[in-house]
Amino acid sequence: MLALEFPPISHLIVWGSGGGGFNKVAAIYIFAAAMTLLIFVVGGAQQKLVPTGLQNVAEVGVDFVRNQVVMQTMGTDGIRFLPYLTCLFFFIFFSNITEVIPFVQFPANSRMAMPMVFALITWVLYNVVGILKQGPLHYFKNSTIPPGVPKAILPLVFIIELVSHFLVKPFSLAVRLFANMLAGHLILVTFGVICAATWAAGPSLIITPFSFAMLVAMTGFEVLVGFLQAFIFTILTAVYIGSTLHPEH
Repeated sequence: MLALEFPPISHLIVWGSGGGGFNKVAAIYIFAAAMTLLIFVVGGAQQKLVPTGLQNVAEVGVDFVRNQVVMQTMGTDGIRFLPYLTCLFFFIFFSNITEVIPFVQFPANSRMAMPMVFALITWVLYNVVGILKQGPLHYFKNSTIPPGVPKAILPLVFIIELVSHFLVKPFSLAVRLFANMLAGHLILVTFGVICAATWAAGPSLIITPFSFAMLVAMTGFEVLVGFLQAFIFTILTAVYIGSTLHPEH
């Protein structure tokens, strides 16, 4: 009889701390920061006419964020935010991709703390940009009172826009990243448990290869999810900043 023993959720997302509270999640974020710095410090220091290695990765990454994120959401006015958005994309990607690295097998962003920090930084950034660009009163008015709203429903619309702009946006930004990475982590654990259990119960020419193939397929899918979540978080950050740069749109 096949016995499936799934680990408790606390075992999957809570890691014991060492000295000073250092744990696996902190190690992953250090890895993500180090990889991001390595690409742009080392790659940026190279000045080859035909880029290779880290210089090629750095240039491709910058071009991707510039063309697919900044120019699509903010136009040329958003070029000043390109360094931040590029670093944000790579840092989140490296924090996600550890889910498929052997012996790590955990995405740091499946914990809520750092996605919320990213979201709060975005929240501060787009509000500061809006205030500087439009002035405090005009920014608050443009953020909470859409043009052309009938006076009869204006109070209701004002409350909805106030909550949406100043509370829901950062919260949804954090939850989207956290929930998607946690869900993917649980799916991989599920197929890993099934694959191990079917092998332990006795290799089967049908069940074992199928469960293993699904595990491999889901691992590849999670690589894509890790990339997409980094891209989505970055482009939404750009959209929010762009909406305060160009309130008329």
